[in-house]
Amino acid sequence: MRAVQAKDARFDGWFYTAVLTTKIYCRPSCPVVPPKPRNMSFYPSAAAAQQAGFRACKRCRPDASPGSPLWNERADLVARAMRLIADGVVDTEGVRGLAARLGYSVRQVERQVFAELGAGPLALARAQRAQTARTLIETTTLPMTELALAAGFGSIRTFNDTVREVFALSPTELRSRAKGRPTAAPGALVLRLPYRKPLCPDNLFGHLVATGVPGVEEWRDGAYRRTLRLPHGHGVVALRPGDSADGHIACRLTLADLRDLPAATSRCRRLLDLDADPVAVDDQLATDPLLAPLVAAAPGRRVPRTVDGAEFAVRAVLGQQVSTAAARTHAARLVVAHGEPVEDPEGGLTHLFPAPSALASLDPETLAMPRSRRRTLLGLVAALTDGLDLSAGSDWDAARAALTALPGFGPWTVESIAMRALGDPDAFLPTDLGIKYATEVLGLGGQAAVVARSAAWRPWRAYATQHLWATGDHAINRMPAA
Repeated sequence: MRAVQAKDARFDGWFYTAVLTTKIYCRPSCPVVPPKPRNMSFYPSAAAAQQAGFRACKRCRPDASPGSPLWNERADLVARAMRLIADGVVDTEGVRGLAARLGYSVRQVERQVFAELGAGPLALARAQRAQTARTLIETTTLPMTELALAAGFGSIRTFNDTVREVFALSPTELRSRAKGRPTAAPGALVLRLPYRKPLCPDNLFGHLVATGVPGVEEWRDGAYRRTLRLPHGHGVVALRPGDSADGHIACRLTLADLRDLPAATSRCRRLLDLDADPVAVDDQLATDPLLAPLVAAAPGRRVPRTVDGAEFAVRAVLGQQVSTAAARTHAARLVVAHGEPVEDPEGGLTHLFPAPSALASLDPETLAMPRSRRRTLLGLVAALTDGLDLSAGSDWDAARAALTALPGFGPWTVESIAMRALGDPDAFLPTDLGIKYATEVLGLGGQAAVVARSAAWRPWRAYATQHLWATGDHAINRMPAA
């Protein structure tokens, strides 16, 4: 209740408030005068509020608030399910497909998700379809019939009914209200990706640009651009850090198939760690007197992640014991030889990063790297093609165990993948050269002392790593042993 009265935006996405008298639900930071406590009800998700008969507020647009940070902080069944639902799995594979990916029965998944979120997987996917529909209505000129299918609705009638029920406006009325908003050229979508402030874009975009693979990624005109492999085709995204006071990242998407909008948006949010709770992270890390000045100097650091877990794992192996420039060169050669060509409307990007299936026939003799690392790469590719799961819904412990069992995978490689691909906020790399440099500069002691001290940083050691790396410009210029 105090968060609502204070209009505290930090709690947007954590919970939703519903007004019993108006049947409207809002985010905690809604600018309207808060209702009396007796007229308020609280829901853990937008889908739960919608299922209870409430419609989204037209002022604060709660359906478009940042996602709950819980789904990126945890690796239990519900958190994994939520990441997969956000990635569009229910729309493409149904609840049965979701349960199969999670390794549980449909009944178990539905029961646990409903118990925590007040809505089942289908209702959560429906809420996501409604938000996708609103995005397409407001940012494209597509005919409503095509738009409904692109948003994942089975019929125009269901589309119309859902939009009216959720937003208390017809699709035509929503489009009329959106007139004057920026739109992109035909075939492109212009979105605003919200996040919880503060945000430090320097390490986030700087790392992505410094390690970018030519042909797959580039920095152009103040935006990070890359190609995306999506369920129904490919895409190209441009992400631009905006005004820090705005609370949004500017996103421009070009998709081969508009049905991929939810997956593309989810992966971009995951890439930039936009659903994090930076205040909680910074408060915890600042309790360490040696980290406190670093946190104060750059609050809101995020962990740069990835849009494709398998891609990052391959790149992590290519980066073992070589400079960042050499790792980019190795990756670029793989892209040219095995990547799928794509058309970039703006030029500059040429390929998708090779899928594991495309690397399965890789001739190790063509790789300009030590024989031991060739075996490591081929072992990883074989594991990925055999079903090693490094996706958004993966089991972190199982993935770590599977990676550790592969030849050539030491703690640095495993924890790098855990941090960037799996999204574990507590992944830590004490053997990393950048961390070793930081410990010397800050007087943290040797590796054993750093590991012991890092217990106080849990569960945010991946974020502590970003601060430690920032103490030296060479932090990402050379990778240590596996």
